[in-house]
Amino acid sequence: MKNRKVIYSEVEAVLEDYCKDCFLYSTLRKEKGRNYAHKFCISQCTVGEKLKEIGNELSGNKNKLKNEKGRLS
Repeated sequence: MKNRKVIYSEVEAVLEDYCKDCFLYSTLRKEKGRNYAHKFCISQCTVGEKLKEIGNELSGNKNKLKNEKGRLS
């Protein structure tokens, strides 16, 4: 299992490599607004899907830590 720092580094790398200067996001933002562009990135963009997967790893780590703490009490 990856630790939180590694997962955050992965998220940062994906954002830096793919999202920072995204032409599609900037075009959608100009034409349809920030909310639409954000929703598009989250729901339809393959990079957004990758970020969700990484985020699920992070939330999985939190849940596992909570479960371990509960057993120790």
